[in-house]
Amino acid sequence: MRLVLPILGGFLLVMAPISVCRAIERPNILLIMTDDQGYGDLGFHGNEKIYTPVLDRLATQSVRFDRFFVCPYCTPTRAALMTGRYPLRTGTAAVTRGLETVRSNEVTVAEVLRSASYATGCFGKWHIGEHYPSHPNGQGFDEFFGMPQGHWDNYFDPRLEHDGQMVQTRGFITDVITDYALRFIEQHRHRPFFCYVPYNAPHTPHQVPDRYFDKYSALGLGSREAAIYGMVENIDENIGRLLKRVDQLGLTNRTIVFFLSDNGPEGAEGSRYNAGMRGMKGTVHEGGMRVPLFVRWPGHFKPNTVVKPLAAHVDLLPTIAELCGVAEPKTLPLDGKSLVPLLTDKVQSWPDRMIFARTSGWRSVLSFNEPIVQDLHTLGRTVRTQRWRATDEGDGWQLYDMPNDPSEKHDVADDHPNVIARLAAAYDRWLVDVTKTPIVRPPIPVGYSERPAVELPAPEAYFTGAVHWYNQYGFAHDWLTGWTNVKDTIWWDVDVVATGRYEVSIRYTCPADAIGTKLRVEANDADVEGEIFRAYAPEPRQRPTRHPKKRFIQSFATQPLGHLQLVKGPQRITIRALSKPSDQVCDLKCVLLNKVN
Repeated sequence: MRLVLPILGGFLLVMAPISVCRAIERPNILLIMTDDQGYGDLGFHGNEKIYTPVLDRLATQSVRFDRFFVCPYCTPTRAALMTGRYPLRTGTAAVTRGLETVRSNEVTVAEVLRSASYATGCFGKWHIGEHYPSHPNGQGFDEFFGMPQGHWDNYFDPRLEHDGQMVQTRGFITDVITDYALRFIEQHRHRPFFCYVPYNAPHTPHQVPDRYFDKYSALGLGSREAAIYGMVENIDENIGRLLKRVDQLGLTNRTIVFFLSDNGPEGAEGSRYNAGMRGMKGTVHEGGMRVPLFVRWPGHFKPNTVVKPLAAHVDLLPTIAELCGVAEPKTLPLDGKSLVPLLTDKVQSWPDRMIFARTSGWRSVLSFNEPIVQDLHTLGRTVRTQRWRATDEGDGWQLYDMPNDPSEKHDVADDHPNVIARLAAAYDRWLVDVTKTPIVRPPIPVGYSERPAVELPAPEAYFTGAVHWYNQYGFAHDWLTGWTNVKDTIWWDVDVVATGRYEVSIRYTCPADAIGTKLRVEANDADVEGEIFRAYAPEPRQRPTRHPKKRFIQSFATQPLGHLQLVKGPQRITIRALSKPSDQVCDLKCVLLNKVN
């Protein structure tokens, strides 16, 4: 449809469709988030030991939110950021075991913007759904490069995922992620784009090129702090590369830049500078949840201004939608509110609000017999208002007067019983509301044409007997060991979306005396049997890190077992040993299912 307007000055004015005009005028969004970079990991925030000139300059060019809050752990923050909803509403209750997965019916900011003709790309750490359709490519991103899981074990020449395919890269991981993001920006410079860059640094393992580490070691910092600060400085340089390329392409005034982190700094209390706040990553105190938020849009937002009212992760989706001209985004009901009035300084007053959070409880979900997370009421919990922070870490509610006690040194709950009662009751109502849909470990989807090959990974397995994760907690890339009894079984709950024939393989290790072990994979009434005919038994290796932390990595062999006919619907995939010639069956990384017809 074209719009034909009255004749003006003897000419007939013909305009393009309104939707096209608006699409052309819409700003680009460059959303950058770092992983475990605390509020204090910036020179701008008073850290005299760290060098972050790009971020320091960005702070002065931006609207800065003085009290911007996220969750104490990475997955819940990412869920809230992408959906504009509290993470428990989305099904995310932990950081592993499948409970890091956002339900696929949730609507992300990428889906909102793609519906408005934006090109959408995600480059870095996703950590809210490893399996399609909760994978980035199923949640609105045209392009994904990075890691869908919660962490990566090797930062040098990493092998990362690009739209479902593993690719070998060269270089340090933050540099490589930036390379892909730059290519996306260049490819889509002539249309509105949403470029989401969730870096995985400075999350563990503490791996960083020598020149950064040596610099901070020479300043007298310990190995852990030197590695973290070196990783942050490398991030700073890469953000500089992104901003420079935006400038070179003439997109600066058309690009809104957001910068934030996903939670407070990792480590023990006081292990590194955190601007005098109490708490670190994983805690429900200020230092575990307060992060920087810088928002830059030259010509539209007044630079070097500070917003005092509270804001939170859930606010970014409605904010971005409004800035991009999506007046009524078709999402599930939002918890966040648009921050545009605060960004544009067009608000006379801003009502006080309550911001809720809890710790993720990943340790408690290691038990697999209960279908519903049992500890939602007993974990660390908090309510934050403009004045108060109420916290409960298992010993009862505490209350802190934040403007007068920013380091949370004095519990004033006894002095303000009405306040603590009001906030505790509000938390209880909130928890009931956000868990109306029961939180369960989701089955693994199998059979989507977009992802015919599916990995059933060890961290999402159920098992019996002495079987256990090699690294104890079952985080990403862990594997199962201790499989010595043929009576023990390992299984996964799956949801087969398409009936068909699936090739079944395992990734494993086993010594030479285990050759001949017979395995069977079962699904409802179908099964396939195979035999291990190749020994593969490398010793697990300590994960490289500048600061030793006991975590091991391993490589695995792949063994096809045959084909299995799977019928559409929910079912259980079980692997068991029929016989074993040695003391052990094998160590198991995963079962692979690949739909062949």
